[in-house]
Amino acid sequence: MIRKNLRLPQLIIAGFMLCLFATAHMLGFNMKTLISTSFTKFAMNGVMVLAMIPMLKAGAGLNFGLPIGIISGLVGMCLSIQLRLSGMGGFFCALLFTLPVALFFGFLYALILDHVKGKEDIAAIFIGYSVIPLMDFFWTVAPFTNREMLYPIGGSGLRPKISLENYFGSVLDNLWSFELAGLTIPTGLLLFYSLIALLLFLFFKTRTGEAMEALGQNEDFCYLAGIPVKKIRHLAIILSTLIGGVGIIVYAQSYGFVELYNGPSGFAFPAVSSIIIGGYIGKESGVFQAMLGTYLYQTIYLLSSPIANAVLIPELSEITRMIVTNGIILYAFLQQNRRKHD
Repeated sequence: MIRKNLRLPQLIIAGFMLCLFATAHMLGFNMKTLISTSFTKFAMNGVMVLAMIPMLKAGAGLNFGLPIGIISGLVGMCLSIQLRLSGMGGFFCALLFTLPVALFFGFLYALILDHVKGKEDIAAIFIGYSVIPLMDFFWTVAPFTNREMLYPIGGSGLRPKISLENYFGSVLDNLWSFELAGLTIPTGLLLFYSLIALLLFLFFKTRTGEAMEALGQNEDFCYLAGIPVKKIRHLAIILSTLIGGVGIIVYAQSYGFVELYNGPSGFAFPAVSSIIIGGYIGKESGVFQAMLGTYLYQTIYLLSSPIANAVLIPELSEITRMIVTNGIILYAFLQQNRRKHD
């Protein structure tokens, strides 16, 4: 009975999603296209939601500082484009270039959060938004020379959007993709996402991962047990930053563009919302909650706008979508808080 009650919010949200699918079918939408798109959006956004898990496990709060990891991935992609690397090689080189940048930024992020223990969520919001204008200056003065990256007039400063068409756009989406009963299955994208999720799941089966979970449950016990609390906490924050960097590369290759300047500001809230919808409770969060929440959030967000556009006047469709998506986030959040206090 307890387990059944714990899953009630997710069951209700999943039921609402199925109602949206049914409504879309009655309105005559192409269901195969909608389902195929839901798979793509699920995988292309999913890695950034996985970036929430290490910090939650370690008790460092929701990673509202996700833009720090995203910026690491943007730097990695820009370096790959600068060298004119394309295809799968360009994609994996972008991941490789992201690694040292994410380690450096993640370590600085961890040092800052050390001074605000217990208020990490609030501090992370300000840290994430503060680093974006600093990087805006970098994108303007960085010495990149690839003309496809630069403003056409003046020849200096990176464009707000850089096309990946000639580099590694859709390399995962197109890898081993196939048609099944009219549905397009982005096999490579789903496999890569599954690999990251599996590696993260296996990491928390190691001694280091178990120490990270123990830190989130009881920090005083970890001190007494001789666990290097500060080191493990730093590792969790750096790991979250690194996964965020990988996540934006996966997202960008599906989207087809690298979004600079204010682009990173739009990803933290959907990622946090997804894991809330997935059913995390305090420090108890895992890969399953992240995957479930990502599919529910992204699919409801995908369906709500065209349905509202068909039922209501077009001017109200975006307003309706925001009301619907924010409403289910609030409902899930209230239910998780109730479960934490029960």
